[in-house]
Amino acid sequence: MIFRTAELFAGPGGGAYAAKTAHFLDKNGEKWGFKHVWANEYDSDTVDTYKLNIIGDENANTVFCEDVRKFDLTNHEVLSDIDTLIFGFPCNDYSLVGKQKGLDGNFGPLYSYGVKALKEFQPKFFVAENVGGLSSANEGEAFIQILKEFQQTGYVLTPHFYKFEEYGVPQARHRIIIVGIRNDLAKEGIEFRVPAPTTPNPSQYKTTGEALTTPPIAEDALNHEFTNHNERTLNMLSFIPEGGNAWVEDIPKEFRLNVKGAKLSNIYKRLDRNKPSYTVTGSGGGGTHMYHWSENRALTNRERARIQTFPDDYHFCGGKESVRKQIGMAIPPDGFRHILIAILKTFAREDYEWIEPTKKLQMSALLKESGNEIVSVVKI
Repeated sequence: MIFRTAELFAGPGGGAYAAKTAHFLDKNGEKWGFKHVWANEYDSDTVDTYKLNIIGDENANTVFCEDVRKFDLTNHEVLSDIDTLIFGFPCNDYSLVGKQKGLDGNFGPLYSYGVKALKEFQPKFFVAENVGGLSSANEGEAFIQILKEFQQTGYVLTPHFYKFEEYGVPQARHRIIIVGIRNDLAKEGIEFRVPAPTTPNPSQYKTTGEALTTPPIAEDALNHEFTNHNERTLNMLSFIPEGGNAWVEDIPKEFRLNVKGAKLSNIYKRLDRNKPSYTVTGSGGGGTHMYHWSENRALTNRERARIQTFPDDYHFCGGKESVRKQIGMAIPPDGFRHILIAILKTFAREDYEWIEPTKKLQMSALLKESGNEIVSVVKI
């Protein structure tokens, strides 16, 4: 069984690469997997990256570069029927790092285009992804509203708070992922279970040092350009120990940042080679590019891609800052693949190790209401 797959907010292909490499043979020898049908993404460099690595030239016309607000989801002459919809709707307004405007921001309401696609195509299942801050945006009401609209399109939901370092990713990247199974299939006994972590204990986590040195990255690797730091930054970095940031006491006053507070931040923070990295991001100015544990420099984009679990032959298109943004917005393929394989085994009715979903998110999925007024707000 091969599921015909579409994506909205496709990014550079983290989800698509996971789907492309997620497959298994069931006990009868039948192959289960995914097949790309169409995708949409608004940024042209990101679309070029997706095409180059996921589909090649022969299917280039199946990837659309459009603002989702103008993308015609009703055009079935162009958009084929699908079994699966994957969408990581924009997280800008839900991130705990930002102002967390939620549904009141420019990006917060864009989840509704995933709702429109579900209504239009009624795929067998969907997978939606966003940051952990989604559960607390708008005092928790945004998350409940989103779950409610997903349910109303005809799906049984399993939201869960995934810590990707528990799934072999060398990074503390935490995301809410919602798997929806269409109601008629759920009634037939298709019930998704959250796959058990593959590396549940901190002693098992894949470390930054392991990710960046085993094997070593070739000097001529793709997207491996080094940053030319100014002398002041180099001097400041020389005083920051492994795992430390720009507020360590050893930095002389003349090299300190003229910024108050934020002593626990990731600004000019060095990685700890013996731990997973902190979260790879695609935005922010100087000091937010992630810094090597011993060398006085920011990571290259290829090193960031390694932490995001992209293979070294995955070529990101565009200039250096565009590539940085693409890598930061992507979902780590190695972590996401575990979820997709669990979904395949769910439909194949094959056993796999699973855990209970995040209790508080599951409570939110109950959507307690009084008339049209939401009276239950749950946060993680």
